[in-house]
Amino acid sequence: MNTAYYLINTLFDLYLMVVLLRIWLQMARADFYNPFSQFVVRATNPVLTPMRRLVPGFFGIDFAAVLLAVLVALAKLLIFKAMNLLYADWPTVALVSLVTVLKKAGVMLFWILIIRALLSWVSQGRSQIEYVMLQLTEPLLAPIRRVIPPMGGLDLSILVAFIALQALNWLMGDMFGPLWWQL
Repeated sequence: MNTAYYLINTLFDLYLMVVLLRIWLQMARADFYNPFSQFVVRATNPVLTPMRRLVPGFFGIDFAAVLLAVLVALAKLLIFKAMNLLYADWPTVALVSLVTVLKKAGVMLFWILIIRALLSWVSQGRSQIEYVMLQLTEPLLAPIRRVIPPMGGLDLSILVAFIALQALNWLMGDMFGPLWWQL
């Protein structure tokens, strides 16, 4: 049963992160023709194209992609409920799917920041992946950098973002209890 849980959780979480990346790339107005962006678009288009006919976007937010993210999280939780791994009533499962999307967005932000930090150490600034990571994270890091400028060539904005993200993670853990740590 642990193997099935691991495989289902991993597959659904990976696709959920790709869908969340699609939303984030659109909101950040990242380079659409970048190979990384093209991967995300091609992985999500088969499902999103028909959904967009029913769910329009407003104010620059792709609500079809947001709905797809919630549906992916809901499908994962419904499978766990069918396997008797999740003991909750139906309204709670729907609420937990929204919380799951929120948690996975934070996890994705964490990993994107890690990738950007690692690439800044080894890359010469010419990588297409690094360019997309810069486009995704710069709206978050630029305000931090205005308050805490680079000192001695060391940019501490990513460290401050990690601390804020971790504090937010603990705050959500306090709000949602053990459920938050199980997602």
